[in-house]
Amino acid sequence: MIVLKAPQDQVLAALQAVSGIVERRHTLPILANVLIRKTGNQVELTTSDLEIQVRTTVQFDGDAGNLSTTVGARKLIDILRSMPADQTVSLTSNQNKMTLQGGKSRFTLQTLPADDFPLVQEAADFGPAFSVPQKALKGLINQVHFAMAVHDIRYYLNGILFVAEGKNLTLVATDGHRLALAQAELDTDIPKQEVILPRKTVLELQRLLKDGKDDDAIEMRFAGNQAKFSFSGMEFVTKLVEGKFPDYNRVIPKNHKFRLTLGRAPLLSSLQRAAILTSEKFKAVRLTFEPGLLSIASSNAEQEEAKEEIEIDYGGDKIETGFNVTYLMDALSNMSQDMVCIDLNDSASSALLTIPDTTGFKYVVMPMRI
Repeated sequence: MIVLKAPQDQVLAALQAVSGIVERRHTLPILANVLIRKTGNQVELTTSDLEIQVRTTVQFDGDAGNLSTTVGARKLIDILRSMPADQTVSLTSNQNKMTLQGGKSRFTLQTLPADDFPLVQEAADFGPAFSVPQKALKGLINQVHFAMAVHDIRYYLNGILFVAEGKNLTLVATDGHRLALAQAELDTDIPKQEVILPRKTVLELQRLLKDGKDDDAIEMRFAGNQAKFSFSGMEFVTKLVEGKFPDYNRVIPKNHKFRLTLGRAPLLSSLQRAAILTSEKFKAVRLTFEPGLLSIASSNAEQEEAKEEIEIDYGGDKIETGFNVTYLMDALSNMSQDMVCIDLNDSASSALLTIPDTTGFKYVVMPMRI
């Protein structure tokens, strides 16, 4: 049976949309596969890692009739990538094999039974659906994703806090050393929600969401321990992180004594150069703020040193403090604005980075002892 027949780029795009969650190594071999369900000309592609499930439905030419099977997702994608984009490819199923053909190329892959594919058990009590623009959500994720923890024993930090209330949508991420908060005001009221989205879900949404037209929306529904997102012909079901996220309002410093505004790009460039001579383990840079001048210094175990100077509009006390240079570069790299504000109290206090004339972004970074 011909499962599908279509241009290479269309088949590849559909497979790539669902394959981001597929791990290369699995305890269950079938989780490396994509579940293909054919109903007439409608083909449904589903992947799962037991906690996240992604599904898309596409229309392709092929034989009439129904079919369900699973085949290796990465192998299929790697083969398709190696073919010309305008070439027509076909997938043919025969017993426990699947054949991919394009031009004079032919590949035969092993399949596993569709009945063995472990679909995520969806919650029965999803709350009301609401929609937000994909562009708005992707913009918020881009501003905070880098501050998520990675494999932290405090599992609730390995993700993003999603807070919806009234017309405000807020995302917060922290790894205990820094905190990023991004907020957007939407056109419509949304149901009150406060959940923690897992790191893998956040990165996958960031990859899949569109940042084009404002009318491209993502529909969301939440249950006790699950979320369901529908957008761009896709359905995305994910487990939520259980636990209590830290009170982020207490972490954000207030009433700073000193504020300076400077160019984001020159500061980022200086930090990138200074980072070259930091030690691999600590990545520390020393920042010295004094009237009219910001000095950035770094050194390493080989006694190599770097020093950068930037003229700034600052008239406060001299403050000498240390930071992890990666934390500063992450925040600056994920901003698009020309200018950045830095609020400081003293050498032992956290610094607050914001964007001038914008209340929707806050980034807190703890100091380091050097």
